[in-house]
Amino acid sequence: MSGPTAPRPPVPRRPRRHDPGRRERLIDAALTVIAERGVAGTTHREIARAADVPLGSMTYHFASLDEVLAEAFTRHADSVARVFEKRLRAARDREAAVDAVITLVADDLLGSRHDLVLSVELYVAAARNPALRTVTQAWMARSRQALELHFDATTARELDALIEGLVLHSALSTDPMTPEQIRHAVHRFLR
Repeated sequence: MSGPTAPRPPVPRRPRRHDPGRRERLIDAALTVIAERGVAGTTHREIARAADVPLGSMTYHFASLDEVLAEAFTRHADSVARVFEKRLRAARDREAAVDAVITLVADDLLGSRHDLVLSVELYVAAARNPALRTVTQAWMARSRQALELHFDATTARELDALIEGLVLHSALSTDPMTPEQIRHAVHRFLR
């Protein structure tokens, strides 16, 4: 027969991990997962794993996976738009602006496989998700504003579409355009 059991000593609580940058790390991790697995393979679990945080952090910081995707793609679009703006602001005249556009396409937009995959994933996801279409619309508006520093509004819109087409064509082609071909296409359009 056993007697009353002695009360167990209280289990000391683990101190809460102070991690003020966790939300930002989760967004960065989401971009990494999207680039590796695509939007279709991006889950709360994969993002938490990539960020090395508990799965519960995802639902603590974000209401849904769609919210994570929108914030991650907004961060990606913002970083690309900043490069776009920087290059076009630095252009002193129209000819320098044409060179800036060519450099943007050939070096900046096509230079990083990671960023290129993210852009293509955003385009595809935005075709189905109105919230992500808002992200692409804001991105296009910023691109056009930067182009309008040197080109009229109609030309800026058409040139922005040409840039996107050149990027998608090169991203999806087994025989992507060379920098010289990109230069020729931009010069031919702007004649």
